[in-house]
Amino acid sequence: MTSTTSQLQRFFYSHYFFGGLRQSVGVLLPALVLWGIFSWVSGGFIAAVGAGCVAILDQPGGPRRYGINGMVAALCLCSVTTAITGLASSYALAIWVVVPALCFAFSMLTVYGKHGGLLGFACLLIMTLTMRTPMAPAEVWSYTLISFLGGTFYLSYSAIAHRVLWHREEQQALSVALFATADYIAARARFYDVHLDIEDNYRQLIRAQTAMTDAHQVARDMVLRELPQGTQSRGDRLRQGLLNLFVDMVGLLDSMVATHTDYATLRQQLPDSDILLFARDAMNKLANNIAGLALNVARNRHTRIRNSVKAELRAFEFELQSLRDAGTAQSDPELYALLVQVLRRLRNVTNRVDHMADHTHRQVAVASDNTAANKTLNRFLTQQKWRPDTLLRNLNMQSIHFRYALRVAAAAMIAMAIGLVMGHAPIVRTLDPGMAGHSYWIILTVLIIMKPGFALTRQRNGWRLMGTLLGCGMALVIFAVVQNEALYIFILIACSILGYGLVQVNYTLSALSNTTLVLMAFHLLIPGSTAVVGERLLDTAIGSVLALGCSYILPSWERHNLDTLAGALRKANLAFLQSGLDYVRTVRGIRAGVPGTDEQEAQIRWSLARKNVHLAFSNFTAAFYRMMDEPVRKQRHVPELNRLLIQNHTLASQIAAVIPNLAQMDDEPKGIARAIQATQDLLRGYEASPPKVIETEGGLATIAYPLRQMTQAAQVIRENTCKIEADDKPLPGTAAAQQG
Repeated sequence: MTSTTSQLQRFFYSHYFFGGLRQSVGVLLPALVLWGIFSWVSGGFIAAVGAGCVAILDQPGGPRRYGINGMVAALCLCSVTTAITGLASSYALAIWVVVPALCFAFSMLTVYGKHGGLLGFACLLIMTLTMRTPMAPAEVWSYTLISFLGGTFYLSYSAIAHRVLWHREEQQALSVALFATADYIAARARFYDVHLDIEDNYRQLIRAQTAMTDAHQVARDMVLRELPQGTQSRGDRLRQGLLNLFVDMVGLLDSMVATHTDYATLRQQLPDSDILLFARDAMNKLANNIAGLALNVARNRHTRIRNSVKAELRAFEFELQSLRDAGTAQSDPELYALLVQVLRRLRNVTNRVDHMADHTHRQVAVASDNTAANKTLNRFLTQQKWRPDTLLRNLNMQSIHFRYALRVAAAAMIAMAIGLVMGHAPIVRTLDPGMAGHSYWIILTVLIIMKPGFALTRQRNGWRLMGTLLGCGMALVIFAVVQNEALYIFILIACSILGYGLVQVNYTLSALSNTTLVLMAFHLLIPGSTAVVGERLLDTAIGSVLALGCSYILPSWERHNLDTLAGALRKANLAFLQSGLDYVRTVRGIRAGVPGTDEQEAQIRWSLARKNVHLAFSNFTAAFYRMMDEPVRKQRHVPELNRLLIQNHTLASQIAAVIPNLAQMDDEPKGIARAIQATQDLLRGYEASPPKVIETEGGLATIAYPLRQMTQAAQVIRENTCKIEADDKPLPGTAAAQQG
């Protein structure tokens, strides 16, 4: 269990907090200058809104060119949205047409993934803040110009900040990835504790691997976006040092997932052996060492490994020798080979961690010509494509993005109707006349909470409500205790930094900070008024109920996507196996003197296929757990999908273990060849019979165990896939069957 202090250190040294600080400065600086120096409160607010909408696209991590392009797109689209909404705000009929239309159009941008969703939300945010007060045409153009200038300031500020602080950002992204790797290793250490439930360990391991995959992808996009150019400048040396750390981190990951250990067998055959405890303690120490390395990378400090695992490794070797003396290597060669494999993996990880620590205090040399290496590494970057045909293909009721856009548009219309009724209701106007001017908060709450998936909407709904409630309570305490305007401004800035920094880490705390920020701003504008706290809470509650209720309009249940994601994961594993076999043939061809073979290219293709497996597994895992958060009656094939989840994880691990061993052979025996072919056939959906006997003579026992696990995993995957397809197939005589 990671301590609270460690979690706080992770956050404050991460690119999340650093990004939140950067975003807050860029958003608040125009407002503070216009307000504090020129006493132009309204102009400062408008400029801050424009800057804040552009800042939404300035997310920590990811290729820089996508960030700049996204902010430029946000600046242009938000300005157009501001003008359209402002011109329509004075006409009741026009605003009722424009708002739902914009909600639909910008919600459709989710077809382009995370960046598309952020761009759409930025436009919807500025639409909501613009519609709060009707404006004359002349006011609209001045409002749009000030907002545009605020966004332009943030774009320029962000480009300069990234240019100056690029090394710090990459260090922090790499640190987050290293922390995630440490968590993954700690999750694997739990399997060697016989007192912990294996199924619960698997759930924690899969979640840790998913988080690690996402963190590695962010680090990959940041570290590989600007590679060393072959000069000996300080910038190139810094880039080379981070690249070396990243490569070793990926190698460390490969060492950890290169096999899927049969922990149940180990517990069953070695229940009282200390060898499992030594493995657990060694992995926990390694996880702590990596976490310490991650913290020092974020703090730009040197690392000296202090928690040595030599004692655990030597104790492991002693226990292994005792088993060998007892004849285990002959009586149960696969068990003995499995333990040898665990020991080798621990040694490899130990050496890799020591090597990574050396990178933090060793002078880095840059190769004179990195052109070929840079082109190779660029293939691992995330590719973002904005094609018009992608949007057009999703303009139908079968698309989850189209249905989501319709839900958002419908929710916005209902929110506008509720706000209109509240604004004209006599009891509301009597109790709180200000409610009529804050009804746009309902729409804003709906837009913040609603997501394409039901589970995400419900999850964010709870987080938002809790954060708003806590934020309102905190604001009331601050208003009662603090009477100093300078301290109010300090608290406002702190809340802004935490609001931006925590949005990807803890949404509840981010909502708490943002709520306090908004209430502090209103309190500074209208001193002594606390009615806005109740208005904020009531509007948020109404918006939350509305967002959750509208989630049942044309809902998109995760069960409809899981079959596709499971198929994509199976194909990714098949491609991983095939590219690995291509690598094996290439290595054998080089040993045989076959001309025209390129080992490096074959290894790169295998590495790319492995990355694709990790991403496909992460997508499938996230969707599966989202389905588990949906109503029980909407869940489908839970046991089968859970088995697919575990067995695909096993399969990928065993493929990573088998390929290097195959590459060392000049030719594989008949049983091994049949097992590999059977695995390929099963993954293609064909029937196959794996060999009952796989050769274990000599060193073949090392490959026999992972190969048997690989074929068993492929069989389970095919069986469960066929069962799901059979259950989904319409019965003869039904309407669906007749239509087909």
